[in-house]
Amino acid sequence: METVHEKNAKVFKAFCDPKRLAVLEQLRSGEKCACVLLDKLDIGQSGLSYHMKILCESGIVDSRQQGKWTHYRLSETGRAYALALLQQITAPDTAQLSCCGCKE
Repeated sequence: METVHEKNAKVFKAFCDPKRLAVLEQLRSGEKCACVLLDKLDIGQSGLSYHMKILCESGIVDSRQQGKWTHYRLSETGRAYALALLQQITAPDTAQLSCCGCKE
């Protein structure tokens, strides 16, 4: 079973590659067929497939099959999860004193 840390790492992995960021930029304007993404990005079919697998596994992108092509769109649920995760892990934890327990 996947741990919370493994699930969260998938979200950040989705954002840590320039090609995946370019895909996300394309999807901001709405659902796109894989054929459109191939035309717009300097990437081959196998490369696109690899990056889309990571984006879909992260929950940031949803996909659907239509005939032989896959269509991709940003996931509202995945977007909300990623935003909440970033806020959570970057917010100061005021309940903890310091790394060593001192009150500095």
